[in-house]
Formats: sequence, structure tokens, C-alpha cells
Amino acid sequence: MKTLVIYTHPNHDSLCGAFLEKVLQGLDENAKELDYEVLDLYKEGFDPVLVFNKEKRRRDMHIDPNLEKYRQQILSADRLVLVYPIWWGRPPAMLLGYVDQMFAANFAYKEEKGLFPQKLLKGRTAVCISTMKGPTKYPLLWLGNAHKKLMKRALFSFVGIQKVKFFEFGNMESPRGRQKEKLEQVYRYFRNGNS
Repeated sequence: MKTLVIYTHPNHDSLCGAFLEKVLQGLDENAKELDYEVLDLYKEGFDPVLVFNKEKRRRDMHIDPNLEKYRQQILSADRLVLVYPIWWGRPPAMLLGYVDQMFAANFAYKEEKGLFPQKLLKGRTAVCISTMKGPTKYPLLWLGNAHKKLMKRALFSFVGIQKVKFFEFGNMESPRGRQKEKLEQVYRYFRNGNS
């Protein structure tokens, strides 16, 4: 199995950075894990801004040569692992800009006659590891589970990724946030070979 870990936080000395390290430690200690690659969107200098004009058209995003490296990373991965904070009830703009560009028509899905598109990324799985300052139940009770609906239904299911695991950790700035316990939970998940 090959895993693509997509890290989206501007500071590696953050709790998200600690979760990234636990993911990598678990993968390194997993005898079944054959290969993984880390894409750090901030370190990479990924440009999340969409630009469309006479030379650059939305319908051509799937063949944009500037995105070829990232397309190949997704195509070669059996599993996508996303590590990011939740800001204002959703992932950072950097990650959403990556999604806007990478999950493009004719790469991640293909328009078909009828209601639903052809899903071009079938067979892959996804794991979303997110942290937030607010209470763990805040996205569910106050926002109607918008984060999970966005990631699972609007994004992954649309392109054929049906199996999505969430680690959505709240109260992360609280002394009672049980950060060590949650870091250990993520480490065990990847060490034990869950997919």
C-alpha cells in the first residue's frame, strides 16, 4: 500500500505538526506499510489561488503541467491522509485551494449524462486528522456536521473514495484536551495497519 500524507499547517511546531509526526512514526513501525510520501503544502509553496483567463481555462486543469507532480502523487496513492486544523468550521484555505485544483474534472471525475459523474479515484481510502480549539461536539451540534459533510460527501464520495476515517479532535488548546492520549490514538492506528 502507498500512502500520500498531505500536511496543511504553516507551523511544524504546532499540535498538527505533532499529529503528523505520530502518523509518520506509526507508518515507519508498521511492517505492512510499503511506501509513503509527505506533501507539506506550506513548505512546498503550493499556490492555492485559482487563476482562469484566456490562456488558463478551468476545463484544462486536469492537464495543467504545473499540477502534474501532484496528480501523479494522488494516482500512485492507495490512501490519502490529510492532517490539518479546522478554522472557522472548515479546513484551511490552503487545503481547499489544493482540493479545488487537484480534484478537477477529467482527473478526479468525469461528467456523464445523468445525475452523477463517473468517479475516477475509486479504490482509494482517506483519513482526515483535524484539530480545533472548540469542543469536539461543536461541528456536529452547532454546524450540522458541515466539516465531515464537506470532506466525505461533497469531496471524497463524489470522486469515488468511499471509505473515509475521521479523527476530529476538539478542545486542543485546553489543558484538559488529552492531547497525549489523542496523539497515541493516531500513532496506534497507523502502526497497526488500519486503512
